Amino acid sequence: MTKVFFATDIHGSDICWKKFINAGKFYQADVLVLGGDMTGKAIVPIVRLDEHSHRASLLEQPFELHSEEQVRDFEKRVRSRGYYPYRTTPEEIAELDQNPEKVDDVFQAEVIKTLEQWVDFAETKLKDSDIRCYVCPGNDDMPIVDEAVRSSGCIHLAEGEVIDLDGHHQMISSGWSNITPWHTYREESEDALRERYAAMIMGLREPRLSIFNIHVPPFGSLLDDAPELDENLRPKYAGNAVHPVGSRSLRQAIEKHQPLLGLHGHIHESRGATRIGRTLCINPGSMYEQGGLLGALIQLGRDKIESYVLTSG
Repeated sequence: MTKVFFATDIHGSDICWKKFINAGKFYQADVLVLGGDMTGKAIVPIVRLDEHSHRASLLEQPFELHSEEQVRDFEKRVRSRGYYPYRTTPEEIAELDQNPEKVDDVFQAEVIKTLEQWVDFAETKLKDSDIRCYVCPGNDDMPIVDEAVRSSGCIHLAEGEVIDLDGHHQMISSGWSNITPWHTYREESEDALRERYAAMIMGLREPRLSIFNIHVPPFGSLLDDAPELDENLRPKYAGNAVHPVGSRSLRQAIEKHQPLLGLHGHIHESRGATRIGRTLCINPGSMYEQGGLLGALIQLGRDKIESYVLTSG
């Protein structure tokens, strides 16, 4: 039966993307599934001072770079953490300070450039294999991400689709989440999510043999515990107070249809597995800033999960 490798929330990390694509061969998986949030969090300017010198800052630490080799090493370090290195000049920085709306244009251009590089890497690695790769952008991913994924001949955009994994199992996917304090690109009310899930579930031959690849975890599953925030969006009690933030409509859908497997992400610190009735729900978590790829390797049986293991590497 089919072996699935699942990871999620890589947030622009070059090293995590490469580990994800290479995981198919490494784990002898039939199917790769990326559960969402491909986009990085920020741009890191690398400002050219003269022919040989650049200045940059990463995580509030200043860097003076005095050769092309040092600049490239710094760019690699930035990409590994999920940020976008951007070579620029003092004049352009001054212009962006005066016109902050142009920063979004620069950010989007860097997102697309990185995704195009990722697609090229995946096609090189997967073109001569039978490994199938499905990607579902998450709530932090802007709509232009979908077009970049669609441009690939070997990566399949899974959002809203009913996908046949084998003769017995189908998968539905969505990267949309319930409302967050961050006002991200793909979030909506629980009523809208309920309709979104129902439309996909209607297309399943047998929901109890299906996989729900849904970025947000089900409410109250322990896979959705996140730090409680105060009115300034800062963690209360130094992050030691947590509460469930997952989707209630997804929980209801899982309780009603009892799919074989739920694949989730969104809450990086809630790594684990739990059961809702007969449904095994997994959130592998995320350590993208450290360059670590957290994942889950699942062996599907005809009407059960034969085995699963949470992975890191």
